[in-house]
Amino acid sequence: MNITPQLAICLMGPTASGKTQLAVELVQKYPLEIISVDSAMVYRGMDIGTAKPSADILKIAPHHLLDIRDPLDAYSAAQFCEDATRVMQEIIARKKIPFLVGGTMLYFRALQQGLAVMPASNTELREKLFAEGEQKSWPVMHAHLVDIDPAAAKRIHPHDRQRIQRALEVYALTGKTISTLHDDATKNATTFSYINFAMTTPEDRSLLHARIAERFSQMLAQGLIDEVKKLFERGDLSIDTPAIRSVGYRQVWLYLQGKLSYDEMCAKAIIATRQLAKRQLTWLRSWPGLTWISAEEKSQLTDLFDTG
Repeated sequence: MNITPQLAICLMGPTASGKTQLAVELVQKYPLEIISVDSAMVYRGMDIGTAKPSADILKIAPHHLLDIRDPLDAYSAAQFCEDATRVMQEIIARKKIPFLVGGTMLYFRALQQGLAVMPASNTELREKLFAEGEQKSWPVMHAHLVDIDPAAAKRIHPHDRQRIQRALEVYALTGKTISTLHDDATKNATTFSYINFAMTTPEDRSLLHARIAERFSQMLAQGLIDEVKKLFERGDLSIDTPAIRSVGYRQVWLYLQGKLSYDEMCAKAIIATRQLAKRQLTWLRSWPGLTWISAEEKSQLTDLFDTG
């Protein structure tokens, strides 16, 4: 297969599926530069809980778009598209191929399929929806979303307050569902040609669950609680800061607040990570033109270079 000038290769997959390990292996053999597609790895000081590559790994396989924001700053899909497009152009100018690796599926979709034009947030409406959600419960609000926008509700977990609130807000402001606006998204002006790969997961879901639990235990051993404690003690972050809502960080934050016991924190973090993996797989199952590969059987990816 010929490598076209505007080619970009994407390696997607659920959390704990081995994406980084495979990417590091490939970047040492082929003319690739890795771009991280991860909404939490963009934040400085959030290393252990995001499974950010170590300094030793980054020496042999540098990653773009790591540590580019303070945890206090919001970071959107639109900002990612702007940053990623700029870096991709720089990589191509160096006669290399952008290799986008990560699990934030919204970022991949925004980059490949364009961004929907969404209404600006309405503070009064958001506060009203939030109060209603806290009073009635978020699963009840999610059930309301099912009636309005079943496609969005299928992607959004019944306890995901932020996304439920935003979907209901968009509908109230525009009269259109957030799914409709995404479907009407304007295509990216860039002319990149994307080839999409995704990491397979064990057919026996319990094996993935065991891997997730083991990885969280390793994060704790590496000092995850101390990492979150440093963020906690800054004083300018809260449980509602987007960075702190990241899986693992939110649960440890609640533990530091005394709202969860240690065992509860561990259990809830593992459950939240499983739910994240399930949502990622839901995105991937409907992804057009996707090729599934494993760390052991990756010939469909390597053939791009070996026969190119």
